[in-house]
Amino acid sequence: MANSKRDLFLKRRLRVRNKLRAVNSGKLRLSVHRSNKNISVQLIDDVQGVTLASASSLEKDLGVVGKNNVEAAAKIGSAIAERAKAKGVEEAYFDRGGFLFHGRIKALADAAREGGLKI
Repeated sequence: MANSKRDLFLKRRLRVRNKLRAVNSGKLRLSVHRSNKNISVQLIDDVQGVTLASASSLEKDLGVVGKNNVEAAAKIGSAIAERAKAKGVEEAYFDRGGFLFHGRIKALADAAREGGLKI
């Protein structure tokens, strides 16, 4: 029996997370979640189990509510880079989860890099 799309997604997500755990040297994790309508990102310290900063398309002050496009993802990426800098964070691992690295995920990562966050 063939795997469903959900099963393949879960496999990809586990594969990415396991690779990050193997090479993680105390760096923070920039975790992305994308739905059909929204996108959100969190800067997570796995050692302490704490979320240091987050940004989402649901935040009204970013001005991207209701927009699920590449420009909105870029604004969220620059917002998380700004918030990370405010917390004194310059480096993180990019955890794309099970999502493929293109479109909104890539736009978010590129904007975070342009904002000064080393991914």
